[in-house]
Amino acid sequence: MKTRIEHDLLGDKEVPVDAWYGIQTQRAVENFAITGVPISHFPELVKALALVKMAAAKANNKLGNLDSTKTGAILAACEDICAGHLHDQFVVDLIQGGAGTSTNMNANEVIANLALEKLGHGKGEYQHLHPNDDVNRSQSTNDAYPTAACLAIQFAADPLIDTIESLIAALSKKGVEFADVVKMGRTQLQDAVPMTLGQEFEAFAVNLSEDIDRLREACALLCEVNLGGTAIGTGINTHPEYAALAVRYLAEFSGKPMVRAANLVEATSDMGAFVLFSGILRRFAVKLGKMANDLRLLSSGPRAGFGEIKLPPMQPGSSIMPGKVNPVIPEAVNQTAYQVIANDLAVTLAAEAGQLQLNAMEPLIIYNLLNSMKMLGSACSMLENRCIQGIEADRERCAQLLDQSIGTITALVPYIGYANASRIAQTALHTGSTVRELVLAEGLLDEAELEQLLSPQSMLAPHLTTINKKS
Repeated sequence: MKTRIEHDLLGDKEVPVDAWYGIQTQRAVENFAITGVPISHFPELVKALALVKMAAAKANNKLGNLDSTKTGAILAACEDICAGHLHDQFVVDLIQGGAGTSTNMNANEVIANLALEKLGHGKGEYQHLHPNDDVNRSQSTNDAYPTAACLAIQFAADPLIDTIESLIAALSKKGVEFADVVKMGRTQLQDAVPMTLGQEFEAFAVNLSEDIDRLREACALLCEVNLGGTAIGTGINTHPEYAALAVRYLAEFSGKPMVRAANLVEATSDMGAFVLFSGILRRFAVKLGKMANDLRLLSSGPRAGFGEIKLPPMQPGSSIMPGKVNPVIPEAVNQTAYQVIANDLAVTLAAEAGQLQLNAMEPLIIYNLLNSMKMLGSACSMLENRCIQGIEADRERCAQLLDQSIGTITALVPYIGYANASRIAQTALHTGSTVRELVLAEGLLDEAELEQLLSPQSMLAPHLTTINKKS
């Protein structure tokens, strides 16, 4: 492989001659072979880094700290990257030492070399335009990296919210489709009282929808950034007007309402907004996982379980048991939820590990947040398209289980009394008779009364009027 020689404070090093990155990126690639997940795995982060560099260059030029020729080349290079070019050159592992310095330098070097080409120079000819002196001017990793992270998370949140809303719509549609399917509700895996399958699915939809607003609220907190604070928030090596101007340009370029943090020293060390956002992802994952558990239970069997719904068959379920089809889609959703919950713990621990004016564990925080969103988006899309849309109700099974259950006795308690109801329930359990048969046999209610009280209209919503209790 042909190489070129670049130099940094540690000495000379060979870099692939065709690489758009430079020596510091090369060192990071060699040092941090940890996850195998490079920056390019998250295009939102690559775009966000380019936008930060654009905003910084424009602000520096406006303030007379970067000439128009260099500024134009940097802006053009960043626009190319935002359009999707050279993302494969962002090669550094997401998990790295140095509080994100390697990620920042990967961006600086790619942008510098692309800008050099636009100026008619070769890669590595940094005397004409330098990764640190020009692309990174008025910045530190400690403000550029977290600012890009805040932006990247918002970019990733937009499609995640769309995917969640689509899943919610699919669940609501099933709620309407199953509105007339009466079944037995359960608490603690025991028969409780009747409900409809539609109510169950509509509850899934409402439960997930609660987190849409929470995600949007958390995104709003991520609009407050420390760009312009440089190393520790004091703004060393910047023009007095730079921070406000750079953030203004960042808002303009990104389309997000970015604002400068009120206290840049505090904002440079604080990871609170990331922790909050991670907590919302965890909360959603818990709800999604619980729903997946319910789908597995409701579809269990097909003959020796609940069997109230039929999941669309996706693949054979066993290498030894013929005919077995497993609920593989909900199972994959469960595992996604567990991983997101684990990611949240990693974010929490990393945020707590901050020391003094900086948190060196930011790369772990960013990696886990972006990974959680990517996984949740994929899981929601998979669940909707390969499971929810194809679910069918087994109406006969639902009716059978409802008829056999003693749970319907609850609807009769106000009319025959708790003691009578308890006795009827116990007798039904021991004899195999139905609640309806025993109540009629004892003359506690007549056929017409029983028909009315055990009708869906009476059992599925508030209906109690004047009580004429039988003793």
